[in-house]
Amino acid sequence: MIILKRRMLTAAVAATVFAGISFGNAFAAEKTFALVQINQQALFFNQMNEGAQKAADAAGAKLVIFNANNDPAAQNSAIETYIQQKVDGLAVVAIDVNGIMPAVQQATAAGIPVVAIDAILPDGPQKAQIGVDNATAGADMGKFFLDYVKSDMGGKVKYGVVGALNSFIQNVRQEGFEKTVKGAGGVETAGVVDGQNIQDNALAAAENLITGNPDMTAIYATGEPALMGAIAAVESQGKQSDVKVFGWDLTAQAIAGIDAGYVAAVIQQDPAAMGAAAIDALKTISDGGSVEKTISVPITIVTRENVEPYRAVFK
Repeated sequence: MIILKRRMLTAAVAATVFAGISFGNAFAAEKTFALVQINQQALFFNQMNEGAQKAADAAGAKLVIFNANNDPAAQNSAIETYIQQKVDGLAVVAIDVNGIMPAVQQATAAGIPVVAIDAILPDGPQKAQIGVDNATAGADMGKFFLDYVKSDMGGKVKYGVVGALNSFIQNVRQEGFEKTVKGAGGVETAGVVDGQNIQDNALAAAENLITGNPDMTAIYATGEPALMGAIAAVESQGKQSDVKVFGWDLTAQAIAGIDAGYVAAVIQQDPAAMGAAAIDALKTISDGGSVEKTISVPITIVTRENVEPYRAVFK
């Protein structure tokens, strides 16, 4: 009879756990964190997802990822859904940094901590901002660009920008670069084209930029889709000997361009570390702890001299 009672108690405990109700520390319900992503086309975002998933697995938490397919309204709707589902924390990679703030405030009011990755949100209730200092990194690339023009391009350059005008963060990168190179001797601009953070659109925009400026000798691309489009356009136009490409976020194609000599430098972030840092922060906060308001992840300017360690990552 005692054995039977013990079995009944064990079954009752198991039923309680499966119902998602806490039964002491030994039977705490699994936490669920949500990552509201921009898209899953760019390798950058997929690496971020992988880093977040590994951190969630290590924390014994469940991770759900929403793919907004570049639609800001979809991100807001997803946050509202996750609020209703009462997730334990939200990480957002915002498309529209201002437009997402009402949803961020709504989540916070519901007791759900929010951290931002990459795209910098305005002052608000979010617990942390995770990523690189994009303005500074853009400026660093501008300084590298000016040195490269002096050392490898005879001191003269006409450059164009392949940007993503619908991306706040890429506009920051563009501004940081342009402010640094503006007014420098021997530097002329061919203007800016909008790739809309979509590779096919960036390719078409870059081809138009090259066609409209046959004397252009350099391109600065503000993100992975822009860089991929710029590389493809340079190749399709046969401009590998005439146009040097500078940009953001390595890919296998970018490394091939570095090897070929027409991709001069690429800013490489660590998206996996960003994703992991976001989940670690949410875990700490949901456990009652606190985190730094700004969590910085360093960048590297990758050139032919230091590309070797990245080959294995981008096979």
